Amino acid sequence: MNATEITILEEIELDNPIFIEALPGLGHVGKLAADHMIDEFEATKFAEIYSPTFPPQVLVKDEGVIGNMINELYYLKDVGEDNLDLILLVGNTQSLSPEGQYLVCNDILEFVKQYDISRIFTLGGMATGQPIENPKVFGAATHEEDVELLKEAEIEIRSNDGGIVGASGLFLGLAVRQGIHGSCLMGETPGYFIDAESAEAILNKLSFLLNFEINVDKLEERAEETREMIAKAQQMEQDLINKANAGNADDLRYIG
Repeated sequence: MNATEITILEEIELDNPIFIEALPGLGHVGKLAADHMIDEFEATKFAEIYSPTFPPQVLVKDEGVIGNMINELYYLKDVGEDNLDLILLVGNTQSLSPEGQYLVCNDILEFVKQYDISRIFTLGGMATGQPIENPKVFGAATHEEDVELLKEAEIEIRSNDGGIVGASGLFLGLAVRQGIHGSCLMGETPGYFIDAESAEAILNKLSFLLNFEINVDKLEERAEETREMIAKAQQMEQDLINKANAGNADDLRYIG
């Protein structure tokens, strides 16, 4: 394998879907929110994504069965009051290198464009370094009119205080060059544990923006499952990086 491989599991037809990216990042806030949507709305997986830029490892699951490092695409039809179609990008990893991020995010964006996506939402965390009782949701967008929509949802607007790193930022950067509108929702999180409360805050804002309702009662249960899976992956990734090049361990800071 020397390039991104996207395996289509089901041929689908969608009506100008909204693309939602939620790969692992700070507090795994976005991933947890999207995984919960997939479960609650019974989304269907229609594609799997593999890349040589993913960590060179597999995960060992129950009964000794392995699982690949992978990104996955799910779809939903007729969601909420506006009957929206959605494509959700989830997975258990991001690319390890900045170059890999550009390659994989660009390949995924080119793939989902064939479904005539209408806009993009990326979901992630914003590190506070300490626990927050009532996490706020911060936002940024590709166009001024999109910022105004975030304000209507009472989302705090980030302004001149740093970047958005990893896939959550890069998808927006790639999209705006092609005239695609997009927004990033970032839940406050300490960043060092799986943060169900921040994921719930993001889901509440996303449900307002997209006009749907979702039950969050099982979110903490899903958070515990995610904690166990992510802990294994993170430890393996860190061990590999420490052994390969301890001096460049700071490269991981771009994954957000």
